[in-house]
Amino acid sequence: MISLRRAAYVAVLVLVFLPITATTLTAPQAALGEAEPRKRNQSQADSATRDRQVSDATRTRRVSDSAALARRMLAKLKVARALSIRGYSRKRFQSAKGQHKARCSTREKVLARDGRKVRRNASCHPVKGSWYSPYDGKVLKSEKYVDVDHVVPLSYAWRSGAKRWSAAKRRAFATDLRRPELITVSHSANIAKGGQGPQSWRPQRRAHWCRYATSWITVKHHYRLFVTRAERTALLNMLRTC
Repeated sequence: MISLRRAAYVAVLVLVFLPITATTLTAPQAALGEAEPRKRNQSQADSATRDRQVSDATRTRRVSDSAALARRMLAKLKVARALSIRGYSRKRFQSAKGQHKARCSTREKVLARDGRKVRRNASCHPVKGSWYSPYDGKVLKSEKYVDVDHVVPLSYAWRSGAKRWSAAKRRAFATDLRRPELITVSHSANIAKGGQGPQSWRPQRRAHWCRYATSWITVKHHYRLFVTRAERTALLNMLRTC
């Protein structure tokens, strides 16, 4: 009888404590299962933050390197007084009459290069697309509002030494797609700029001053055009925004 009572007592204890033990073991496991997705999400967020920080640091370093290179190139440019505008004409920078023309004009090539989702017709002319104007931050939805600007204006280049060039070199300058000489801008910004240099005109967006100055210097350095003292000072001031 004592053995039977003892067995029954043990059985009751097992039934009472078994759910508690199961609950005790299961609860931490469930909590661990819920924590794992949170840890993965946090890890992914941390990884994305690190990637952005690396990307920002890389971008900053590239801008800094570009500005440093621009300063070195500017230091090598001759400083002189501007030449006379006498004899200047846009035609002096254009192809001779009767010369074979490419299927796409320089303007059409720049519009296709700088635009977004550009669609051209059979004649190479853009009929659809959008263009960003870095001078004033405008997004242009129609080609008719877009101008292709010479960063270093033709008339300014003329007074900086292009006056003494051959006709072939002036044509190469006016159609140069390799250097940052040709960009798409809004018609209003292009009109405001005209043929002025950086000592007289700067892009409306201060955020573009660094890029504008480095582009100007790159073009002038490649073509060995000289700068005036006022122009050089203005370029150095813009490079401080890099």
